[in-house]
Amino acid sequence: MADDISFPPAPLIDPFQRAITYLRISVTDRCDLRCAYCMSETMQFLPKRDLLSLEELDRLCSVFIARGVRKLRITGGEPLVRRDIMHLFRRLSRHLDSGALKELTLTTNGTQLARFAPELAALGVKRVNVSLDTLDAGKFREVTRRGDLPVVLDGIEAARKAGMQVKINAVALRDVNGDEIPDMIAWAHGLGMDMTLIEVMPLGEIEADRTDQFLPLSVVRQRLEGRYTLTPLPDRTGGPARYVRVEETGGRLGFITPLTHNFCESCNRVRLTCTGQLYLCLGQEDSADLRAVLRATQDDAVLARAVEEAITRKPKGHDFVIERQRPAAVPRHMSVTGAERPPSGSMR
Repeated sequence: MADDISFPPAPLIDPFQRAITYLRISVTDRCDLRCAYCMSETMQFLPKRDLLSLEELDRLCSVFIARGVRKLRITGGEPLVRRDIMHLFRRLSRHLDSGALKELTLTTNGTQLARFAPELAALGVKRVNVSLDTLDAGKFREVTRRGDLPVVLDGIEAARKAGMQVKINAVALRDVNGDEIPDMIAWAHGLGMDMTLIEVMPLGEIEADRTDQFLPLSVVRQRLEGRYTLTPLPDRTGGPARYVRVEETGGRLGFITPLTHNFCESCNRVRLTCTGQLYLCLGQEDSADLRAVLRATQDDAVLARAVEEAITRKPKGHDFVIERQRPAAVPRHMSVTGAERPPSGSMR
């Protein structure tokens, strides 16, 4: 089993000589919100029998760690709505204790964070990303179709009190939050939180037309420069964001621009879905069925070889073009893959 892996921990190297050190794991496609840019209002979720068990997720993660993955991010859907999810965090924390894993992190919509923050911090989760697109309670409910902003703000405060570094992820949405972004930056930085802005990604069919939602971050940045001094930073956190320092606040601001600027050249990550499909690129459909291998053998060396074979097919980059979003550039929903920003508080 995964705790007794005997094969050498050679790093996973893709065809473009990029070391794969970052694994994002979607533990569920379910969410307690229905963000309009993220999922259909009448979302059909996967049958529970199709999902990997928490033990299977632990085993797969452990195989990746044995092959050089140093950062795990637990995503969804909303990961904290999965039953007994803390069991998985407890299991994975042993790799932090051993030093095999450098970082175990979480992306969440914040609705369950007040409940789980103390234990997450105790298990070694030092950073958490919270998806939040507006600080207007009415707009928040409209965009999430059911969310209560004070619940999320309480969750953020609980995480901060537990000692976790919180980063705010906000999707830039035309006619929704564009005018709010400067004030959101001031709010986040005033509490010592980084913030990252994200362009709408064409993942999954939804009721809305994403060309109506799309707000280029090049436009957002130009507007911000009318209020703030933005100094480029060399920082890299293992993700696709490019960072600046906002001189007036002293805080850090990231930009994730899959549509207006390809961020693939230094990609070091792959994504595992809750059904055991390994996606080698967020914007491509090629995947490897690790669930079949996982359930066919107890030999982790066989499982590791399946992972190695998959990595040899990792593409150089994605193919996101907003004008081609109908049908969606990628038919699966963001909540299935665990994208940079799962459903939280906005319009998908």
